[in-house]
Amino acid sequence: MRRWIRFFIAVLVGVALGLLYGWVINPVEFADTSPDSLRIDYKTDYVLMVAEAYSREGDLALAAQRLGELGGTSPVDTILQAIVFGEKYHYTDADLATMRALLSALQAPNTEAQGVQP
Repeated sequence: MRRWIRFFIAVLVGVALGLLYGWVINPVEFADTSPDSLRIDYKTDYVLMVAEAYSREGDLALAAQRLGELGGTSPVDTILQAIVFGEKYHYTDADLATMRALLSALQAPNTEAQGVQP
């Protein structure tokens, strides 16, 4: 019986010391990072979420703004990269179609501006 009591006391002391170290001595410091620092797999998931939101909301300007938060390239290039990644890593056909629908919607104003009918 004494053996079990010492064991549980050791476990409690270990947990207490671990919490003390993690919360007081060396706590996590959060840094403000932007979505453009995400890896390509997370960017692709973000693009998919934006495409799904666009399919429900129908607000193209808001979708373009959300894609702009990924920074760097244009929203069209961002979607193209996401589609290529999704095809390579076997995203479902429905997910790829959702991203392609957003891509088509974003490209439509460009084709009309050039005088080409979509």
